[in-house]
Amino acid sequence: MYPKRLTQKVICDPASAIVETKAGKVRGLVTEGTYIFRGIKYADAKRFEEPKPVQPWEGVKRAHAYGPVSPEISTVIAHDAYYVPHIHWTQDEDCQYLNIWTQKPEAGRKRPVMVWIHGGGFSTGSSIELFAYDGENLSAFGDVVVVSINHRLNIIGYLDLSAYGEKYKNSANLGNMDMVAALQWIHENIENFGGDPENVMIMGQSGGGMKVESLLQMPSADGLVHKASMQSGIIYVDPENPRERTHESGQADAAKIVEYLGLDKDTIEKIETIPYYKLARAAYDLHIGSWGPLYDGEVYMGSPIIHGFREETKNVPVLAGSLFGEFANNHVFAPYEGNKNEWSEEQVETLLTNLFGDDKEAAVEAFKKAYPDKKIVDLAFLEAMFRPGTVQYCEERAKAGCAPVYNWLIPTEFPYDGGTVGWHNAEEAYMFHNAQYLEASYIPGVSEKMEDDMTGSWVAMAKTGDPNHEGMMHWPSYQECFGATFLFDTENKVVVDHDKEVQKYAKMVKRSLSFIGGGFGGGPRQSL
Repeated sequence: MYPKRLTQKVICDPASAIVETKAGKVRGLVTEGTYIFRGIKYADAKRFEEPKPVQPWEGVKRAHAYGPVSPEISTVIAHDAYYVPHIHWTQDEDCQYLNIWTQKPEAGRKRPVMVWIHGGGFSTGSSIELFAYDGENLSAFGDVVVVSINHRLNIIGYLDLSAYGEKYKNSANLGNMDMVAALQWIHENIENFGGDPENVMIMGQSGGGMKVESLLQMPSADGLVHKASMQSGIIYVDPENPRERTHESGQADAAKIVEYLGLDKDTIEKIETIPYYKLARAAYDLHIGSWGPLYDGEVYMGSPIIHGFREETKNVPVLAGSLFGEFANNHVFAPYEGNKNEWSEEQVETLLTNLFGDDKEAAVEAFKKAYPDKKIVDLAFLEAMFRPGTVQYCEERAKAGCAPVYNWLIPTEFPYDGGTVGWHNAEEAYMFHNAQYLEASYIPGVSEKMEDDMTGSWVAMAKTGDPNHEGMMHWPSYQECFGATFLFDTENKVVVDHDKEVQKYAKMVKRSLSFIGGGFGGGPRQSL
């Protein structure tokens, strides 16, 4: 089965695809009723400086091709290219571009706007990196406006040069400031594309989920975000040892890079013109890779678990969820050869004994209660990176008196490799209504309903702030039923605090991955 995107379509660029923006006119494409605008510039920015509005232009600019994406310090051909198909694109520091999918653009139509923020941590990735990110089917299915954005990453988006002068005061948060600039562009222009600037939902997976969480903690984004979705991107915060990027750590890393480049305070401006590959080499050689927004109490108000949820964004309803396996799945690492479902009872017993030791029996019993329909071997692949963080976020947001927060989980076993627990990125094709794009996660006769349910929930959330929609069982929020999780599966169900006990043991697996080879995430980088 070939991805739908490879089939021939009739594409044209009629006059009806010309739309006026504040800076000038753009001309997109039309295919099967969906209008597509690729590579629209939303801001301009010099290296290590804040984004600024784009300069106006005369005439009509073509919006036919995607714009450049942010440079990456290290780009490798992903080992997950089959089950998470990638697109690699032209990289350039001038990367502030966005893409739009909409039905016929009509000012005043006021469709919900769904803004996709890509994964890859804060280091890699792009708005078009994965096949699943294509917004055509989502726009058509829900009659919504879909937008995806690029922004500065890694060293050009998050290097803390604040110690080197006022000019670089906010250099550690430029990647996030780019995202806010994109949201501001959307607020000012999206109505002419048929969108509602007062009904914008931001959504992202993995690093994109982290970005969504961080944008709710940025005062400059207030009023630009009305709903939010965080997918496999919320990390547990240890109350006894909370950690986040601050000027103390950010400036220390920057000092090492500046010294490596042979610069100092008197010559620091040379860093603005040094070729990117030299910046990348400095970060790579110095093993500096902890990029992301930096808590400064001004631009970014820090983790809500540490500093509290901001009053200004407590009214934003949130979707938050993850998958059963994420990185800890049986095609990332394997203790034995072949399909996990064919391993002998003795092999499974040995594996679980090595993973849990004296706690094995307790772990098995907790797993049976949490997931009575799954095989015991799957206990070895139950992830404990995103699920605990997502539950913590939902609980704390509900306790803080925020707008409804809805938790979901995908426990589905996909047919790839004889049976594979849900992996990192597997849900994106379903919430974008692109399930048939991805062979590895497509289940004939099942995927169609799953994607209707998931896409339907995301669209309903964008429209009303509530993911419940016709034809699906009721999904209670945390405020309505504390601890409730909606399981998107071959048969949907709602459970309450079903996996807290087994998660205690799942965390032990993370400390034991070296035993089963490959390590956490194994091999070349995955798309985070």
